Amino acid sequence: MMLHQILETVRSFDGVLILAPDASSGAPAIAWGDYFFYYAPDGRVPSGQPYGTIVTKDYPDDTRSALDGEGRWRVNVHVGRAAFQELIGREPREAAAEPDAFDVAATDVIVPHPVHGALGWVAVVNPGERTSGTVRALLRDAHDASRARALRRGGVAPREHS
Repeated sequence: MMLHQILETVRSFDGVLILAPDASSGAPAIAWGDYFFYYAPDGRVPSGQPYGTIVTKDYPDDTRSALDGEGRWRVNVHVGRAAFQELIGREPREAAAEPDAFDVAATDVIVPHPVHGALGWVAVVNPGERTSGTVRALLRDAHDASRARALRRGGVAPREHS
């Protein structure tokens, strides 16, 4: 699975906002080239965290996935506690307490997110044949959960088109 295929999948979701920081965005240089997924039908970045991301490089506090290698990238999805336990076989905090129990640099394997696993995030370096369908489904579920949260909080109006 290629990075652009994940982006195509996410772009097909209703009300999605994909942030792709670059030099012109005013975002810190470390975020350039990465992608952040939100439910935001009004086109405004909501408060809080995205429901999914794609990172294309190591961050100072997140190097265990070895993303600085050529052609390596990682999709990250907030799946929540129940789905995390189903996917990983452990509670999020339990898995986070044993970081060496998972090879978070392995490709095409669903693992706890190396930094945010305790919060119910999973990650896949270079999704492939084994994980691509699951990754798409997890992103859809995360998007739907984000939409449901937004609607419970009073809804988000779609942006007006002129």
